[in-house]
Amino acid sequence: MPTKQPQHRKNLPASITAYHAHIYYDAEKTRGRAARLRRRVAQKFPPAKLGRWHDELVGPHTQSMYQIAFPRSLLASFVPWLMLNRDGLDILLHPETGDDYRDHTAHACWFGATLPLNVEVLRKQH
Repeated sequence: MPTKQPQHRKNLPASITAYHAHIYYDAEKTRGRAARLRRRVAQKFPPAKLGRWHDELVGPHTQSMYQIAFPRSLLASFVPWLMLNRDGLDILLHPETGDDYRDHTAHACWFGATLPLNVEVLRKQH
């Protein structure tokens, strides 16, 4: 006889397929630090995929940023390294579950300051 899933578990994602780290910077003041971090990530974590620079605002992000996509297999090594080597930059880390709204809000964690997001962009997709 199948068991009924509790109500609080019905909206949980089935699984995490990968992770994204959004590295925020000020185009005039901290882009150099962001570039240095980017080079270090590329050298130390080759499986990580470095996204394009976004000096203009894109998606829910209200500050300039670039994204680092990385597989689940890097979580245990990359995240602690990033925590200790972020050079004062603010970072949003979130899983990829197929639910962008919840991934950027309920499932997200921040290193540094928690920056505002334009979640309405994601809510429309939700």
